[in-house]
Amino acid sequence: MEIFLSICLGIGLSASAGFRVFIPLLLLSFAGYMGWIPLAEDWQWAGSLTAIIVLGVAAVVEVLAYYIPYVDNLLDTISIPLATVAGTAVMVSVIGDMDPVYSWTLAIIAGGGTAAAVSTTTTAARAASTTFTGGLGNPVVSTVEAGVSSFLSVLSMVLPFVAVLVVFFLLVGMRKLYKRFFKKKRPEGMPSDQHLSR
Repeated sequence: MEIFLSICLGIGLSASAGFRVFIPLLLLSFAGYMGWIPLAEDWQWAGSLTAIIVLGVAAVVEVLAYYIPYVDNLLDTISIPLATVAGTAVMVSVIGDMDPVYSWTLAIIAGGGTAAAVSTTTTAARAASTTFTGGLGNPVVSTVEAGVSSFLSVLSMVLPFVAVLVVFFLLVGMRKLYKRFFKKKRPEGMPSDQHLSR
């Protein structure tokens, strides 16, 4: 049961990393420092005061950078690989005593995969916002992302199983919105394509 809850915690934090890379790392580091969440033996350094300060500065810089025009889109170009690494890291840091082969495999697939899936969708959402609002809607998107990342991180540490359910429905909902968006866009191009074919 302890391992199962650790996996749920890791998945929730990994999804949070898909929205913002450093927020879940910072909250996990603080929780480890306070002794609220046991960190894996090789990751005890993440629960140090030094780690909290470094991750705190990184989190603030990341959040503020997403409010700067053009910089937000630039960050999106590297957000997916960074989120994948962060998702893998938070997953492996909270998994208990497991064989390293299994823990890293699980971390890469479940942690990194979840973070990458979320980050891919948020990147597409920002690109759509930039296209249709000229970037004016991007601060709203950034605020929602930071808020969801913070909420999901805290929820993961308090109610890991509930967090996994939220992540599941969140991914399903984001995928449906993504599909609906492109279905609406497709018919607009159909008349011109047919006209060209004639």
